[in-house]
Amino acid sequence: MSRSLLKFLGALVALAAVLGLTACGGGSSKTSADNPYGLITPGQIRVASLGDAKPYTFTDANGEFTGFDVELFRDVAQRAGITDVVFTGQDFSAILPAVSNGQFDVGVAAIGITDARKQTVDFSNGYLAGYLTVITTKESGITGVDTLAGKRLGVVQGTLQEAYAVKNFPQANLVRFPDNNAAISAVTRGSVDAHFLDYEAAKSYIKQYGLVSAADIPSFDAPAGFAIKKGNTALKAGLDKGLNDAMEDGTWKKLYQKWFPGSPMPKQYLPGGDHDASAIATPSS
Repeated sequence: MSRSLLKFLGALVALAAVLGLTACGGGSSKTSADNPYGLITPGQIRVASLGDAKPYTFTDANGEFTGFDVELFRDVAQRAGITDVVFTGQDFSAILPAVSNGQFDVGVAAIGITDARKQTVDFSNGYLAGYLTVITTKESGITGVDTLAGKRLGVVQGTLQEAYAVKNFPQANLVRFPDNNAAISAVTRGSVDAHFLDYEAAKSYIKQYGLVSAADIPSFDAPAGFAIKKGNTALKAGLDKGLNDAMEDGTWKKLYQKWFPGSPMPKQYLPGGDHDASAIATPSS
C-alpha cells in the first residue's frame, strides 16, 4: 500500500473520530419526522433554569423544580406534544450560553428579552410582568434609591437588575453574586447593604428574613420569555402556540393567581388579550 494512500486512509479515520465526538456532544439535533422540534434528545426537552428564584423557578424540599415558570412551561410543552421535560439548575449567567451552544433546548427563568440577548439566543413570545425591588435590613439606613450612594448593593450577575443598576445607580458599589440566595445571605451577614432583585422573589425573602423593601421600581423595558437556540424556528413556533393557548383558555391566569396572589395582572396575558404584544413589563432576570 502506498504512503499517500495510507495518509488518505488515516485522514478518513481521524475525520470519522471527530464526527463521532461531535455527534456525542451537546449540539441540538436537526428537525426530522421523529424529532420535529430539533431537540437534543427526541421526545425530551432539556431545560436550563434556576433552583432559587421563588416564585418563578426553584427546587422544593424533595429537590423537584416547581414555580410559576416551571408549571407554565410544562403546560406549554405538553400542548406542543412533549411531556418529558427535564429541568437542571444553572447559574443565571450560564443559562443563555448553555442554550446557545446546544447543552439545553430551552432556558426558563423569567429571562428578560433584550436586544443584546437576542444576539445569543431566540425567544418565545413574552409571558410575564412586574417590578424590581431593593431589599435591605431595617438598620441599613437605606430608604430609597436616593440613599444608595456609597452603599454596597448586591446584584445577580448577568441579570437585567445588574444592567439597570449599572445604568441607574452609578453611585452605589455593586457586588455581583451567582444567585439570590448568596446575595441575601450577604445582606443578613452585613457584608452588603442591600440586594436588587425581582419584586416577586423579594417578597419571600422579606418574609423569611425580616427584611424590608426600600424601593419598588416598575420595569417596562423587556418581557420575559423562554430562551431557545438561535434558528430553531420549529420549537419557537410550538412554544408560541402553546403559550397563546394557555393564555386564551385561562391557564396562565390560574397559574398567575396561584403563584402571585394579589399582584397586578397584565391584560395582554388574559383571554382575549394581545398575546404577541412586545411592550410588556417584566419582573425578569
